[in-house]
Amino acid sequence: MKIVRGAEALECGAVQTLDPTPAATRAIQAIAELLARLRLDFMFVGEVARAAWLGGAIERGSVDVVAVMQPQQKNQIAMMASHRGFLVNPQEVEQSEELDLIPLKFEDVRVHVLVATNALYATMVAAAKEVGGIKVATREDLALLFALGEDFDVVRHLAASSGFDRERYNQKLISIGLRELVV
Repeated sequence: MKIVRGAEALECGAVQTLDPTPAATRAIQAIAELLARLRLDFMFVGEVARAAWLGGAIERGSVDVVAVMQPQQKNQIAMMASHRGFLVNPQEVEQSEELDLIPLKFEDVRVHVLVATNALYATMVAAAKEVGGIKVATREDLALLFALGEDFDVVRHLAASSGFDRERYNQKLISIGLRELVV
């Protein structure tokens, strides 16, 4: 996997340019390679996807990934990650069991793999788009995730961006019982 940056990203059709730090670039590439090797469908969310759609640097925070898998595959990811340069703290993995989250660290970058076991996440991953060389949540799905995290500033910026499908976003909110978040 190659993260396409700067003018090269714009030439290949990226909406924005990705500008991750070298450490974030290595973490993004490492987790993408691990999940691809395991043949899992996945997408980047959080700050990586926000930067892909809205621009800006990826300098802080974690690299967040949603991966479609069965719950029993969590241990396989943690084990393989530990053999591929990731720091895996068994206590953190155990503590996050109920959250369906696999906390990892690559160099100094936190990596969170969200175990997507429900249909909503599976449809989001299936709809994900490639931007700047990486697969990220669509603008609408990313806005939904940020709305659930109550970061309405990012939701407003995504909703104002070109290509945002407000009708699709609102229909999804209504279908999952979140009519109060319609924009």
